[in-house]
Amino acid sequence: MLGILNKVFDPNKRTIKRLESLADKIEALHPEMEKLSDEALRSKTEEFKERYQKGEKLDDLLVEAFAVVREGAKRVLGLHPYRVQLMGGISLHEGNISEMKTGEGKTLTSTMPVYLNAITGKGVHVVTVNEYLASRDAHEMGQLYEFLGLTVGLNLNSMSREEKIEAYRADITYGTNNEFGFDYLRDNMVLYKEQMVQRPLYFAVIDEVDSILIDEARTPLIISGSAQKSTSLYIQANGFVTTLKKEEDYTYDEKTKGVQLTEEGISKAERVFGVENLFDIQNVALIHHINQALKANASMHRDIDYVVDDGQIVIVDQFTGRLMKGRRYSEGLHQAIEAKEGVEIQNESMTLATITFQNYFRMYEKLSGMTGTAKTEEEEFRNIYNMNVVVIPTNRPIARDDRPDLIYKSIEGKFRAVAEDIAERHAKGQPVLVGTVAIETSEIISKFLLKKGVKHNVLNAKNHAREAEIIEQAGQKGAVTIATNMAGRGTDIKLGEGVKELGGLAVIGTERHESRRIDNQLRGRSGRQGDPGVTQFYLSMEDELMRRFGSDNMKNMMERLGMDDTQPIQSKMVSKAVESAQKRVEGNNFDARKQLLQYDDVLRQQREVIYKQRFEVLDSENLRDVVENMIKSSLDRVVQAHTPKDEVEEDWNYKGIIDYVNANLLNEGDITENDLRGKEPEEMSELIFDKVKVRYDEKEAQIEPEQMREFERVVVLRAVDSKWMDHIDQMDQLRQGIHLRAYGQNDPLREYNFEGFAMFENMVASIEDDVAKFVMKAQIRSNLQREEVAKGHAVQPKEGGEAEKPKKRPVQKAVNIGRNDPCYCGSGLKYKNCHGK
Repeated sequence: MLGILNKVFDPNKRTIKRLESLADKIEALHPEMEKLSDEALRSKTEEFKERYQKGEKLDDLLVEAFAVVREGAKRVLGLHPYRVQLMGGISLHEGNISEMKTGEGKTLTSTMPVYLNAITGKGVHVVTVNEYLASRDAHEMGQLYEFLGLTVGLNLNSMSREEKIEAYRADITYGTNNEFGFDYLRDNMVLYKEQMVQRPLYFAVIDEVDSILIDEARTPLIISGSAQKSTSLYIQANGFVTTLKKEEDYTYDEKTKGVQLTEEGISKAERVFGVENLFDIQNVALIHHINQALKANASMHRDIDYVVDDGQIVIVDQFTGRLMKGRRYSEGLHQAIEAKEGVEIQNESMTLATITFQNYFRMYEKLSGMTGTAKTEEEEFRNIYNMNVVVIPTNRPIARDDRPDLIYKSIEGKFRAVAEDIAERHAKGQPVLVGTVAIETSEIISKFLLKKGVKHNVLNAKNHAREAEIIEQAGQKGAVTIATNMAGRGTDIKLGEGVKELGGLAVIGTERHESRRIDNQLRGRSGRQGDPGVTQFYLSMEDELMRRFGSDNMKNMMERLGMDDTQPIQSKMVSKAVESAQKRVEGNNFDARKQLLQYDDVLRQQREVIYKQRFEVLDSENLRDVVENMIKSSLDRVVQAHTPKDEVEEDWNYKGIIDYVNANLLNEGDITENDLRGKEPEEMSELIFDKVKVRYDEKEAQIEPEQMREFERVVVLRAVDSKWMDHIDQMDQLRQGIHLRAYGQNDPLREYNFEGFAMFENMVASIEDDVAKFVMKAQIRSNLQREEVAKGHAVQPKEGGEAEKPKKRPVQKAVNIGRNDPCYCGSGLKYKNCHGK
């Protein structure tokens, strides 16, 4: 019933109708635009700017502006946007996601809304997934914008601050999601307003929007500072864990990748490390290290989750198969893997500033995006980013043949069949793109093909320097390309001569991904612009997705029917079971991202308050009023604390007030207990505060006014930055343990909200106390300079997956092992003859 209703009342159909009528109006202006000289076409930009300044809305200018860009693209790029591209562009301008299939010309589609919104002069950001694509698009599309009289900037990681400022001042700025986000964080750590590179965030067009706003949503951008080293406990914990036996000493849950010590394992740990109770509060660091060592050994696999490259552990992105150099697992897991692989253990670090992509991109006044696959995540886009997904029809009908899945009993049988299929297609010259989920799989298939003498390219995390070049060639006659998942995303595969006659590009999937969207991305590499093509997924009962969601019954049935490894089954029932498993995983992932956002929103509100106040400090000419308010607030708290309402006046602690005032605000003897006695708390505050203002005037009279203003700014900035950095770290620690509150029948999120707010208030009070003390007591030097509280560096995030939150170094716990006990490293030698030497 619901399906019928959706067909009748499909909101996408209504939207498409409206977009079609606007596209008709744009196309109707074609003869008029064609007659204009280059100069007249260019002058339209100034005309639009004037009309906008005089109060015309962008929507009123849309039809003419799109027609101008359309004509400009024809003259400069030799490309004339199709009707569907006009529709996709309108959808982007309206702050939606345009779902356009691979090869439909998303890059050209974006030029029209980008141009229209750049007319405002507020700056438009075009966001891509890597710097290669940002540079390519900025160069190619930049020719069009510059022809029309707009400026184009490119924001790269390697640029200096001055170069970045210039890039952001342009009408249109290209860059990666990482770089835009890091620039925002760095801007809120600068010491002078002039050092800020970004303008207020206005409009962003995100290419491959699902990759950035879904796959990477849980990934925070982190500016990190180093803490001290703590290596010995990682090595000891790893040595101990290698002696443990699965099921006997620990359990491993494949679905959740959860590892837990059993009672036997706990007893072993207590014996080896010489502690009475492993769960005693003083053993927090020890159990943390053991748990991370367990996780590193049981659930993290070399060449799947990470690779060892030049003595370093480098994470492999589960979504793209790329190596994520510079990115580290959080909470000591990275160090535990380093201990496991016997490489040098790197420093743990402290977070100085952090933001998730979810919260960064929600700060834009208007946000839009494009991708070939977004419909499966429509609910998330609408709920979290307030963006609708508009499915734009293809320019030509899709002629691709998507075949039903072939399911084999074992992985071995599946791989043999894949290699056979590739060899057959290769023999007749049909190009083949093989999609794999892990590096390991791509290397296994490569070995099968080498045995069959099939020449091929392997495109995975170990070889992505030539990524775009290899992908571009994947449609040539006889080409065989093995690509880890979605490597080469954003690059078109064009068919070589004579390939159409051979059936177009064949895409072979060697496993289903846990997200349908990633599978659809792979399918979409074939059959672009109405070309022929074929896609086929090969599955086995031993695949991870099948294992996680109970394929045992099906495997048993195949065995009972006497089916061997050469006979696949094509079952709609199995395909549906796979799809429902994928939907389940997608639902779980959405819930996880939604929950993370709820937690992150607590920190977001606090971050916005601090960053706003920090900017006011940088922007303000005179901070005296701000500082005086801080001193008054600090003073009021002290007076209230020493004059409780439920105590009689005789019991009030006048001495405590005087001690505070002497230590932090005034000189000894400026205020005495007798001055305070017989007064109400408010009167005491006023009396002291009046004296403070007099003392402030005296300080100010001793030096130049500019010097005093700079002194105030230095004190406030230092207090805000140091306290805020400590606060981020404390919030992180609170977040790590808050889930335990559920055991006490308390809602962890509510508790986090409540405690986080209390911690924030304490931090604000602490800032006020510091400012009061330093402004009133510090000696003012003539060579005063603003200084960074800590030197930070950007921690490159992993594209997708778990959030990384560096933590402070845990307290080390000495390991107590007898000299004649077996060594914890599992060598079988006595401790004194091994690590005890």
